[in-house]
Amino acid sequence: MLSDLYIRLREFMARKVQKDEEGQGMVEYALILVLIAIVVIVILQVVGKQVNNVFSNISNGLAQ
Repeated sequence: MLSDLYIRLREFMARKVQKDEEGQGMVEYALILVLIAIVVIVILQVVGKQVNNVFSNISNGLAQ
């Protein structure tokens, strides 16, 4: 009886820990995605005008 209770408690705790780790992993992935998005936005702000000029030059060259 006591060993059966111990086994059930152990299985319950194993499932609980596993669920907590899955949630933690999702938070970590979300933070990584947010950081990547911030880096992309900053890079586009820095080089945005240069990229716009390149596409404008290409467009003007094709129009001629």
